Amino acid sequence: MCVQIAVLKGNFKNMVNNPYSNQHSYRELVSMAKFKIIISDPETGKSQAVELEDARAVPLVGSMLGEVLDGATVGLGGHKLKITGGSDKDGFPMRPDIHGGVKTRVVIAKGVGFHSNRNGERKRKTLRGRVITEEISQINMKIIEKPKKTKKEQKKAKPTDAKSEKVEKESKETKKPEEPKKEPRDMKEEI
Repeated sequence: MCVQIAVLKGNFKNMVNNPYSNQHSYRELVSMAKFKIIISDPETGKSQAVELEDARAVPLVGSMLGEVLDGATVGLGGHKLKITGGSDKDGFPMRPDIHGGVKTRVVIAKGVGFHSNRNGERKRKTLRGRVITEEISQINMKIIEKPKKTKKEQKKAKPTDAKSEKVEKESKETKKPEEPKKEPRDMKEEI
């Protein structure tokens, strides 16, 4: 972890390919990070997957669950994304109440990583901390803010609305007109 912090801060002079050292070079550290990002849009209910490798993945290392990031880091300029979860290379989920990026065994009663069938049940489960490290393989994000539309884009959207209004008017005209309801007559009038 200390080596990663040195890489992110730009302190490279102690990081050389020394065969007698257990430190990694900058190029080796960057090539380790590979993430699959799942971005969901709550408005439409759709999601998309983006893979980040090497230098594009480095800005995510060290960020935590619940952080709001700029969408440009994953290729969605103008969007604001919130990190909602993730899992590591072994499939253990990240949990927001575990500090750091370590894998640990915790006794839990509810929440991420455990769903009990009985009331009051607790269990020891292996979970991952809330900090994103290079051992994380999947990161879940959701869009919390989209880019604002310009006036030109709003004008382009209006003609499509007008077309749909024309279609609705035509469909109403082709429907058979409703017959007036017959009111029940009094029995006395018929006699």
